[in-house]
Amino acid sequence: MSTDYAYDEEGHLWPFFVFTLALIVTVPLTFSLVNRSRDPAAAFKRIQTNYKHEHADVVDSLRKREKRKNRKVWLMLMVLGGWATMGYMLYLIKITEAPSLKLWNPYDILGISESATEKEIKSKYKRLSLKFHPDKAKPDAAKNETLDDLNARYVEISKAYQALTDEDVRNNYIQYGNPDGKQGFSINIGLPKIIVSDGNGKYVVLLYSILFGVLLPYLVGSWWYGTLRRSKEGVLMESANRLFLEYKDDIDEGGIVSALSTGKEFEELLKGDKIEANLSKIESRVLAEGEFSPIAAGLSLKDKEKLENLDNGPRRTALALLWAYLGRIELDDPVLNKAKFEVAPIAEALNKAFTAISLAYMNTAPLLGSYYASQLLIQALPPKASPLLQLPYFTPKIVKAIEGDSRVRTTVQGFMDRPDAKRRSLAVGKGLLTEQQYKEAVSVAKQLPYLRVAKAFFKVTGEKYIIPSSLVTLVVKGRFVPPGSEKVPEVNEIDLEDIDAAEDDLDAILGRKTKKQIGKDEKGKPIYEATEGEPIFPPLAAAPYLARDHSPRWHVFLTDSKQGRVAVPPFTFAQFDRPIFEADGKTPTFAMQTLKAQFQAPPQAGHYTFVMHVVCDSYVGFDTKMEVTLIVEEASKAQEMTDEEEISEPDEDSIAGIMNAAKGGAPPKPKKRKEQSESDDESGTEESEDDTSDTNTDTEVEDN
Repeated sequence: MSTDYAYDEEGHLWPFFVFTLALIVTVPLTFSLVNRSRDPAAAFKRIQTNYKHEHADVVDSLRKREKRKNRKVWLMLMVLGGWATMGYMLYLIKITEAPSLKLWNPYDILGISESATEKEIKSKYKRLSLKFHPDKAKPDAAKNETLDDLNARYVEISKAYQALTDEDVRNNYIQYGNPDGKQGFSINIGLPKIIVSDGNGKYVVLLYSILFGVLLPYLVGSWWYGTLRRSKEGVLMESANRLFLEYKDDIDEGGIVSALSTGKEFEELLKGDKIEANLSKIESRVLAEGEFSPIAAGLSLKDKEKLENLDNGPRRTALALLWAYLGRIELDDPVLNKAKFEVAPIAEALNKAFTAISLAYMNTAPLLGSYYASQLLIQALPPKASPLLQLPYFTPKIVKAIEGDSRVRTTVQGFMDRPDAKRRSLAVGKGLLTEQQYKEAVSVAKQLPYLRVAKAFFKVTGEKYIIPSSLVTLVVKGRFVPPGSEKVPEVNEIDLEDIDAAEDDLDAILGRKTKKQIGKDEKGKPIYEATEGEPIFPPLAAAPYLARDHSPRWHVFLTDSKQGRVAVPPFTFAQFDRPIFEADGKTPTFAMQTLKAQFQAPPQAGHYTFVMHVVCDSYVGFDTKMEVTLIVEEASKAQEMTDEEEISEPDEDSIAGIMNAAKGGAPPKPKKRKEQSESDDESGTEESEDDTSDTNTDTEVEDN
């Protein structure tokens, strides 16, 4: 038995080979191209506003440029070429007639039916032998026959006769389908024979050498170098190393802004001679005396010294432009103004790397500083600026009219909590906001997603008590209550509960289902039904100065206030299980949201008091800070308390309870399960919910 290799001389196999190869390459490239071309922000809702600042067209053009950057021309050409190749191969497959595979059949060769008798078989064979014997038959020139063709035909006739009369030959035919017994394999190669014959073999070798010896190693090397060149946050490793050197345990937001200017990405952006030549102009505008602040850009004296002590170069230019962006300084030059808006997205990306570095040290102050720096970069605000500057048309002059000489900053929530008449009296007037501008600012404020925490507690799924080293879940219950919301419903106590999923409901345990109350049982306890729910995303951040679309994120983590250390690393939430706004995108649902973070309990029993931070990375003054207490019981004590509860007074509806009542005993009072921990300021009531709002910012002022 041998193996025969045959090339596709008739051209019916190689289109399949090329089509398959093109399909394997083109489909992943198409998927990558679609992902690059798709606008991620298109699936998110936006804050509805008509506000456009003076340089809104520049910011919009930078956003569009970033989207175009993701569309690679070479990738589009390869995808188009791949689909064109597959289309042409399908055309060839359709028009090329594939050779039919004909099975060897002795009855067909002899031209008799399968029911023929032995006598009929012999008679037919004799007639065909006389007719096609090589000694008697002559080649037909009209059919281009040769003596070899005549000999082959006579051999086939003889084999067919033997297969029907000779026992050994017949057994071979029955078992192997051929009178000669078991045959060798025939493998067809899906390439035209011309490619590897007639001296073309060297070109095929050259092609394979280029593909596998040059192109493939280059692609793999480029990919590998790219992964090593950038950190997982997407910044250059050299920039991350520089940020690491700038880290300090006592660094503040201004120091972080200065640290971000070390990014190597700025060197590529600020190559132009004009930008560096105008450094003195930028600094003169940034460091000029402000109308309502010592320095126009809002930086402190310490930050001013850092800027002035830097050598002239890309870093000093980048830092000056960053302060110009944060202070919303007009540079009176199209190139400089454009550069001012270009540096902000780069700094925001670098800040993510600095957050990762801060988290590695687990110190509270730098981590909070990085989150606050993110808020400032997204909203274009200098450190310690008024949160009211996040609203459209609000300027330092208008903020001064609202805050007066108070040293305590007014938050957006504090401003919107005031009566409308009082707000108007402070913000509307000559030299201040017009009536239309005021309405636009209020409309935007009422769409901002402010997460008001109602309750926070610890639990272990399926257990009543928390024991050392158990897997603890921090459950945070809160509602999105935009500033200035009216007719806010009271918190439903049922919504503050966290019901454990059934042990066999894996989807609910993994969070793929949400719970919806469908009624109550005979004891008044809520009955929940698990429903399939799609993730709900908040609207894109209202950030008119940032040349990127940004989806807000909330970071939840626990800190030890005494040691200034992070006890439980941040858990980030960018999507939620309940709608935030109605279909119109402006009316809040006030639906209770549930945030969960799991961590391991301390190894020793005791009472552990933490400070819980819920920080939004996109808005200034929308953060929550509250104390929570984790009670860890000894495993033996927790078991004893569980056993005592199980053998305590019988329930009213149990058999023991009925017997106890029949003997004249009073039915036991229903037991209330005490939460392992909840906030010191929250109890789920309307009053406590207001307390939560008060603890969200330390700068909120009361109405006079």
